[in-house]
Amino acid sequence: MLKLKNLMIFFENALAVNDFSMEVNQGEIIGIIGSNSAGKTTLMNTISGLLIERQIQEKRRRGERITIHGEIFFQDEDITFMEPSKRVKRGIVLSRERHPIFRESSVMENLKIASYLKKKSEFKKSLADSFMLFPVLYDLKKRKAGFLSGGEQQMLAISMALIVQPKLLLLDEPLLGLSPHFQSVLVKAIVELRKNFGLTIVISEQFARPVLPIIDRGYIIENGMLTLTDTGEALMNNPEIKTAYFGI
Repeated sequence: MLKLKNLMIFFENALAVNDFSMEVNQGEIIGIIGSNSAGKTTLMNTISGLLIERQIQEKRRRGERITIHGEIFFQDEDITFMEPSKRVKRGIVLSRERHPIFRESSVMENLKIASYLKKKSEFKKSLADSFMLFPVLYDLKKRKAGFLSGGEQQMLAISMALIVQPKLLLLDEPLLGLSPHFQSVLVKAIVELRKNFGLTIVISEQFARPVLPIIDRGYIIENGMLTLTDTGEALMNNPEIKTAYFGI
């Protein structure tokens, strides 16, 4: 479904992603694991097209700060330099880190905002799916999003992505800053998204322990470079991974 080939990202003279290749098959849950500033968010922004949008904006200002080399294919189509809006229409949807939501709007209003590309009938189905996945949001649908807890805001952010009816869902650090309880709730929800909705999912995370048991394969990234790739189970049992990410 998704292929990254020899991807290299430069911010001026700084190399953010170095010769990174990855393959995601339909129906898989794939993990991109790395510490803070390893290049995970840059990768997710590149796949979703947000980095291309920033590059276009800089060129309009006659700047050349962002340089992208390599290739990205989605369902055998070259999307390396495709605008993010076109990627969304093809089914690539990103739920960004730190749950960016409309804090002054209610939960329901946030979900309606996310549905601007969808027909009313499609929105109703997606809305029902979101409330089935996160029942607590139904009880909070009239509450302003800014008054939700961090875990509830993350549920809302994922639900907003689900409203768009993605084929490939990108989750950028969904567990960041959450309590162990909400981490557990979201990990179970991610499994349900694949099982009940048939989604293909890519998760970037620095909290490897809760993520590794649910992924099919993981890519370990350090300083923008791929250092190791293996199944989630193999990575769980790898002594070096345990030392680096589990503290044991």
